[in-house]
Amino acid sequence: MKLKPIQRHLQRIYEVHVPHNVDDFVVTDRALLEALGDDTRKSDEKLLVVQNGEEVELALYLDPEIMERLREDDPTRRLHHGNIADFFTALEGVSHFLYLTWNAEYERGVSLLELEMQAEVDKYVSTAMIFGSQDEGRVPQQLYAWLFDDPVFDQSLDGESLKRYRDANYYASRYCSQIEAYYFRERRSGNLMNELRRFYRLPQHHKIKRIESAA
Repeated sequence: MKLKPIQRHLQRIYEVHVPHNVDDFVVTDRALLEALGDDTRKSDEKLLVVQNGEEVELALYLDPEIMERLREDDPTRRLHHGNIADFFTALEGVSHFLYLTWNAEYERGVSLLELEMQAEVDKYVSTAMIFGSQDEGRVPQQLYAWLFDDPVFDQSLDGESLKRYRDANYYASRYCSQIEAYYFRERRSGNLMNELRRFYRLPQHHKIKRIESAA
């Protein structure tokens, strides 16, 4: 499966563009992942970033078995319960790639917390829109629960990394809960796309402030 359609999907949502194709940066060789990375912990997805002076080198690792399953059951054609977990993994990687490269175009730094938080939002928003386009506009009521109820974190993570993932999940879950309540359940007036695009462009501290102030 090519990941470019997922990248285009995210770019349309947020009205952003980067002059790079994510497929040109994908690697599926775990030995290469271990050679390039400083963390050999089993991972299905990982964005590898190496900075040499002003240049940044990227590689997006995705588990080859996941890529093969997505090739056989393409979620961009039909998303369903059987392929949604693999889709979440691939989408997270594309989200990381796009958000980092888009900010780099504007010479803006990005924290790891910001990357993870935006990826969680991207998974919720993108999946809702894909389901809506494939199933007569119906978004599964359990989508929010799939993503945010009882999250499971890798217990082999160090304390700092574990806190970052928990914080990212916490803030993303609050923001997506607000989106779901305001735009999906209550269907109040307002432009969802404008809201998402404004949020995408905010730096981390403004994202968090926006989430907390809307509670």
